[in-house]
Amino acid sequence: MENLLPSINPAAELPDLYEASIKELQHGLDNGHFTSGDLVKAYTARIEEVNLQGPELHAVLEVNQSALKDAAFLDEERKNKGKRTMLHGIPILLKDNMSTHSSEGLNTTAGSYALLGSVVPDDAGVVKRLREAGAIILGKTNMSEWAHFRGDMICGWSARGGQCKTAYHPRGDPCGSSSGSGVATSIGLATVSIGTETDGSISSPSSTNNVVGIKPTVGLTSRAGVIPIAAAQDTVGPMTRCVEDAAIVLSVIAGEDQNDKRTISQPKPLPDYLKALNVNALQGKRIGVPRSSIPNKTHHGHPINPHVIEVFQKALKTLESLGATIVDPANLPSAEDIKSWDENLVLKVDFKIELNEYLAALRDVPTGVRTLTDVIDFNKKHSDLELPEHYQDQSILIASDATNGRDAAYGKVLAQNLEAGATKGIDAALKEHGLDALVLPAEETHTPAALAGYPIVTVPLGFYLDDTPAIDIGPKTSYPTPGSPIGLSFYGTAFSEFDLIGFAYAFEQKTRVRLSKKAYAEAVPRTQLKDVIGL
Repeated sequence: MENLLPSINPAAELPDLYEASIKELQHGLDNGHFTSGDLVKAYTARIEEVNLQGPELHAVLEVNQSALKDAAFLDEERKNKGKRTMLHGIPILLKDNMSTHSSEGLNTTAGSYALLGSVVPDDAGVVKRLREAGAIILGKTNMSEWAHFRGDMICGWSARGGQCKTAYHPRGDPCGSSSGSGVATSIGLATVSIGTETDGSISSPSSTNNVVGIKPTVGLTSRAGVIPIAAAQDTVGPMTRCVEDAAIVLSVIAGEDQNDKRTISQPKPLPDYLKALNVNALQGKRIGVPRSSIPNKTHHGHPINPHVIEVFQKALKTLESLGATIVDPANLPSAEDIKSWDENLVLKVDFKIELNEYLAALRDVPTGVRTLTDVIDFNKKHSDLELPEHYQDQSILIASDATNGRDAAYGKVLAQNLEAGATKGIDAALKEHGLDALVLPAEETHTPAALAGYPIVTVPLGFYLDDTPAIDIGPKTSYPTPGSPIGLSFYGTAFSEFDLIGFAYAFEQKTRVRLSKKAYAEAVPRTQLKDVIGL
């Protein structure tokens, strides 16, 4: 008898890895459509297609050779016991300043040959939480070497990783120091990547790569085992393609760590950030626009493109349509002060102290580098690797090495920074105007939150026009570029992530900006789960 049942196409059950969310992947894993092993194979193949071949994005430094073994273990555990969390069996990429134990063979180098082969004492605190949640460490992403704290350097370049570029233009500057994390997430080289921020290094590459980034309040996530710049400002956060995924990851990585004393003072209990995902989150809220904090120029010295302001003005209308009252302007009293002084004394002093502590704690360093002075000398001795043409500056390392510790001058600047960012900055504006949050275009507006140690949630806002002139800023990169992404950032006081996630989610769900423009064709990996499974 003829079979009258409709034929089922198994491939139709498989999510497109360009955009697949954590929930979509969990649905497929739970229903046996594919395994975590299949995901590792598919993502690894996607990395191979575009990372060093084709468009040569240089987003990923290395892939974890233990990832398939880890996936097999987690697949078996899912079968026998069920999943641990929403991250069970999900491959994740880490920025190359986050320690992973040496048994996997992954390096932790901040992009520098000086730390190649170094043996860390333990996983970073956040990495421990990810593993406990069942996440698979897929590999390490390229980054601006030493988290863009080496010298006057082009974003996205490291000696080990080369020049990272965005997937939206062949010469696109990826911005920030979590460059590879932003690029990798933008085109589905993993569903989730983890970045770090001292001043703009999650928010900027999230904006420029059309992804969602959460820069948490300093002390919400552990920095233990992360190659540091400054304890006053460093923080670790998720970079994903949607707000929901970022909330899932933040719920896993937030929390106390005895190895990072700043986390001990966080509020208890922490909220469930998934409960913030409310399309009506903006109703009745007052959102301020600190107009005077929008810069006239990019960090490359070129005027801010007027189109950025145009798409921002549209965003304000969208926020109003979602029930928010827009208070414009709601300026920070400290805005001009922040523009006029250099925060870097604090960063330089902290960097020398904290990097020397990190290096001293390493179990082994094949290059013999144990101090910041050693790093500078290593770069000079290996100038062919570390100081090639166009990437020769290490002036910040040298200036940091010349600092004299946390003296009176340091204390004064640290107090000034906190006052400018918080009490006379974000908190002052919130209080004066009775606001729930602040909102700005993401470009170059992150410093007040950096000084205060306060959170930022960045979401896709729009794209530069296709006839925008590309301005060359290096031998391989330009900024801006035609059609490159623009982000929107929500700012709040300490530990206001729950509210900011809600506002960002409401905006994201209303606008659905991200997929209105995809990466350029050559930069989109073709490998999908069906190719790995053999359908």
